Amino acid sequence: MEQLEVFATVVEQQSLNKASQLLNLSQPALSRKIMRLEEELGVELFKRKGKRLTLTRAGEICYEYALEQRRMESKLQRALQPFRAATQPASLIIGASLTTLQSTLPDLLTLFTKEFPNTDIKAATGKTHEIVQLVKEKKVDIGLVASKIEDSHLTCLPLFEDHLCLVLPVTHPLAERPALDILDLQGSPMILFSRGTWYRILMDELFQRNSVHPDVKMEIDSFEAILRLVSTCQTATPLPESYLRRNLIEDNELTVRHLPALRQTKRTTSLLYTEEAVHQPATRRFIEQAVHHYRKESAEPFL
Repeated sequence: MEQLEVFATVVEQQSLNKASQLLNLSQPALSRKIMRLEEELGVELFKRKGKRLTLTRAGEICYEYALEQRRMESKLQRALQPFRAATQPASLIIGASLTTLQSTLPDLLTLFTKEFPNTDIKAATGKTHEIVQLVKEKKVDIGLVASKIEDSHLTCLPLFEDHLCLVLPVTHPLAERPALDILDLQGSPMILFSRGTWYRILMDELFQRNSVHPDVKMEIDSFEAILRLVSTCQTATPLPESYLRRNLIEDNELTVRHLPALRQTKRTTSLLYTEEAVHQPATRRFIEQAVHHYRKESAEPFL
């Protein structure tokens, strides 16, 4: 069974080098496993042309059986799960971007741990594309990202959508204006999310579309740090509406303004998971609670 899984990984990676990294094996050790499998089956699985590997017809048949083995093993694990649940504590690993970890995840974890206090919960952080990869590689059970993801290997479940708002210190010159437009931000000192994050990409596209060039003073990953520094540095910042807790706004003496152009910057926060992961009781309960929570909050739910 192990050798068939190793073989399938080589086929899917189309490279001994990439497969050895994924399996955490040296390339010579991986080559020996493939050769041993060929000896045991009595057939040649690959045609080797230099460093390039192509499947023989026997290899294609073997790969079909390897995939079937994966499905059967997954089915076995699901069948045994109820018996394990009686003796093992439930566990859940959640992958989230830093911003969703700070804003959205705490509320969901509070609800979940209240009903399932004995669940062992761990979290991993990263940028959205990194979280997607962690879910696909099954290194986390579920991902929480501020985006809609289209991937045939994953289920993307939208929870809610929000848009950007302009956050200012109450003493900022723009805070006194009765109405604000995106053009009012021309040359304005601002703190933005770090480059490469979804919200920074959204902001850059917005500024470019409106020919606005703000004076970017800082680039930070943490939205809580941004909120604290905005007041200290007397700058402005666009932040997602869902992140703006009343206590954070009041404690940092800030005000929130809704600009027409910012209302168009809608972003969807979603859960990501694989078909196999949703069969785990802890993962399924977390998904169900998250959906129920945002159904109650939204007058027009996604689901």
